Amino acid sequence: MSRPRIVIVGAGFAGYRTARTLSRLTRHQADITLLNPTDYFLYLPLLPQVAAGILEPRRVSVSLSGTLPHVRLVLGEADGIDLDGHTVHYTGPEGEEGTLPFDRLVLAAGSVNKLLPVPGVAEHAHGFRGLPEALYLRDHVTRQVELAAAAKDRAECAARCTFVVVGAGYTGTEVAAHGAMYTDAQVRRHPMRTGMRPRWMLLDVAPRVLPEMDERLSRTAERVLRQRGVDVRMGTSVKEATHDGVLLTDGSTVDTRTLVWCVGVRPDPLVESLGLPLERGRLLVDSHLRVPGRPEVFACGDVAAVPDLNQPGQYTPMTAQHAWRHGKVCAQNVAASLGVGRRRAYRHRDMGFVVDLGGAKAAANPLGLPMSGPAAGAVTRGYHLAAMPGNRVRVAADWLLDAVLPRQAVQLGLVRSWSVPLESASPEVARVPGRPERARRAGTGTGERDAVDPGAERAGEERSEEQPAGSPSQGRPSGEPAKNQPGGEPAKNQPHAEPREEQPHGSRSGSTRASGTPRRAAETAGPPARGTRKPRKTSGTSGATRSATPAAPSGPTRSADGPADPGPELPADQPPPGPDIAPGPVKRTDGRAAEGDS
Repeated sequence: MSRPRIVIVGAGFAGYRTARTLSRLTRHQADITLLNPTDYFLYLPLLPQVAAGILEPRRVSVSLSGTLPHVRLVLGEADGIDLDGHTVHYTGPEGEEGTLPFDRLVLAAGSVNKLLPVPGVAEHAHGFRGLPEALYLRDHVTRQVELAAAAKDRAECAARCTFVVVGAGYTGTEVAAHGAMYTDAQVRRHPMRTGMRPRWMLLDVAPRVLPEMDERLSRTAERVLRQRGVDVRMGTSVKEATHDGVLLTDGSTVDTRTLVWCVGVRPDPLVESLGLPLERGRLLVDSHLRVPGRPEVFACGDVAAVPDLNQPGQYTPMTAQHAWRHGKVCAQNVAASLGVGRRRAYRHRDMGFVVDLGGAKAAANPLGLPMSGPAAGAVTRGYHLAAMPGNRVRVAADWLLDAVLPRQAVQLGLVRSWSVPLESASPEVARVPGRPERARRAGTGTGERDAVDPGAERAGEERSEEQPAGSPSQGRPSGEPAKNQPGGEPAKNQPHAEPREEQPHGSRSGSTRASGTPRRAAETAGPPARGTRKPRKTSGTSGATRSATPAAPSGPTRSADGPADPGPELPADQPPPGPDIAPGPVKRTDGRAAEGDS
């Protein structure tokens, strides 16, 4: 008799814990497959420290194959699930397609950035959900401070060293707290000509910072932020975002080149394609994390609306603490469905929360005991070390080095602005230059319309007259000119060895979707050499028909003596090909001087 096949979609807090617990419970009596776009588990709570230069990116990245030896890792992204056929269709990092049959399915796809219908946000803001976004923010903040220090005009200097963070939850508060310390350290070593200092702003429509936490912890966090010079404005948000700044809901205008969007998250759009009951975008499950009517399907983490047995009528919030606990209970119930152990209902006990504010400052309430100052800082870092499934010694070593040595404020240039769009179904993977973007496939079943986020339609609108078609927005806060456009070859210094391409802005709008149909289509990876083409691989899956689509050309041919051959026309949502390093400055059409990356 063949062993049961268990497929886990997603390796976040819930998916990783499910895989690790199942591997221990089944004891080689089941084939466990983990499908994830990257080969690591990302410890999200420490991501602000990566953006602030305290931790290196690999410190918060735990190897999946190294820590899950009895779990088969498949690199790829699920873009269609056939519940009746018990198969998961996926697209690999190089455009290859495949299917995974299952007897038990665990959906733990996680969440993506939450968009709001605010004009200009999708074009000029960046989220904070993955390593590429953290690396981009560190480079961008470093660059803006350096450009501000060299600027002679006070207005330009003030705009460049003004950083606006929207969202005063866990992520936004930590980003503002660590960011203020990072820029202050830069300015202390290299003062600006104009005598100005960096300015950080934290905005939220909520009445106080960290509204989900105890009020005493909220006051502690706000006091620390204000002591560091952060301009905290509660009851205020962004009304419109432009290249030169933001218009706030209180009528004031702030000149800035940086807008960090931390207003929250929404479930991964994958669950919308299943045709199953949803609760605010999350898949409805029972207290045993099983999908009603589908005994072979389980869901946990941010994509699951799990009943809160301690508060009848409510659902557990989308936090890392709940996702981690979901994973353990989900694994026990999956094993119980195979005859191993007994099933359990998910019931949690609040153990408290911790918020790292940088340095020796933090706000924490372990077991309901409010703490602040160095004691809270020690508890917070001790909690993170205990919660991390790996890299503990390396993280502690980086903390020690940061305490005794100055931070290295340099631009690595690994991630560009256009490669980390705010509207992305996969914020954990940066867009890849030289490859065609993925497009949503049309459904073949009930013809249900794809649920579109309120701000998604704007992202697909026509570009402004001053921006060439197909090029990344020149009006992004980074101000990166066209000379940083992707070339015909994949960049060798991307944060991931084989990152997959993101889908273009607004691609969800107007697409159809039904249960059992793929969520996105994928085309092949970019060609290995310029001027060559690589045919697209196709694979059949039940419930959907796929047609081969030719891959986009790698880019025009160039010579040292003459202009580049324009080559064939590219899709409107694909950045035009170009050299890795442009031969000279690029003229803007809006009258402003283009600024470059290092």
